Amino acid sequence: MEKIKNKIVLITGASSGIGKACAEKFAENGAKLILCSRNIEKLIKVAEEMNKKYDTEILTYQLDVSDKAKVQTVIDELPKKWQKIEVLINSAGGALGLEKFQEGNIDDWDEMIDSNVKGLLYLSRNVVPLMIKNKKGHVINIGSIAGVAAYPNGAVYCAVKAAVKLISDGLRIDTVDTPVRVTNIQPGLVETNFSVVRFHGDKERAKKVYQGLKALTADDIADIVFYSASLPAHVQICEVTVTPTAQASATVVHREKL
Repeated sequence: MEKIKNKIVLITGASSGIGKACAEKFAENGAKLILCSRNIEKLIKVAEEMNKKYDTEILTYQLDVSDKAKVQTVIDELPKKWQKIEVLINSAGGALGLEKFQEGNIDDWDEMIDSNVKGLLYLSRNVVPLMIKNKKGHVINIGSIAGVAAYPNGAVYCAVKAAVKLISDGLRIDTVDTPVRVTNIQPGLVETNFSVVRFHGDKERAKKVYQGLKALTADDIADIVFYSASLPAHVQICEVTVTPTAQASATVVHREKL
C-alpha cells in the first residue's frame, strides 16, 4: 500500500459531510491537508479539532469552487512546499430541489452546475498540471449513483453527476501517459446533511429519505476514498459505485416498515 503520511491532500467541501470525513481519515493517517469550504468559520473549527487530535499540518481556505478567479488565486498563492499536491478530492457540490423538470427552480440548477461541474473543472484544471510536473497525483471525484441513470424529479442533478463521470473518464484518457490517477466514487444513499440542503432546510422531509433502511455514512465513503488513494502507484481504481445493501439502484430501495 502507498504511504499516505506527509502526502499533501487538497479537499473541497471539507467543512461537513463526505469532505469532512475524508479530511478526518487522511489526517488520522498523517497526511498534510489543504481544506477548502465556503463556510470558513466551520472549516476553521474542523481544522482545529483535527490538528489537536492528530497533530498534522493543515491549511484552510474560504473558497467557493465556482469562483474561477479565486480558485486560481488559492492554488497560485500556495506556499511552494504545499504546491506538491498528491491527492485532490473534489467533494464540493450537492443537490438542490426535487421537482419535475418543467417545475424546477433555475437558480437551483445554476448552483448545481456551478458547484458540481464548474468547481470540479476549475480545481482540476489548476491542480492536474502541478501533479504532472511533480510526476505523481491522484484526482478523486465524488460523483453519485444519480450520474448512472436519471430518476424522476432529478434530471438536472443526474445530469451534473453524469458530467462528473464523463469528465473523470475524459481526464483519465488525457492523462494516461502521465503518472496521474483518476477515480470517480458514485455513492447511493449516504446520510449526511445532503438532503437537508436539497430540501432547503426542511429537516423533516430530509429525514424521510433515510427512513426504513441503514444508509451509508460519510465515513463509509471516506474509507473507499482512502483505500483508492492508498493503493500502489501502478493501480488505478477508475470507478466505484457503492450503495447500502438495501439499495439496488437509484430508484430501487427496500425499506423496512416502521
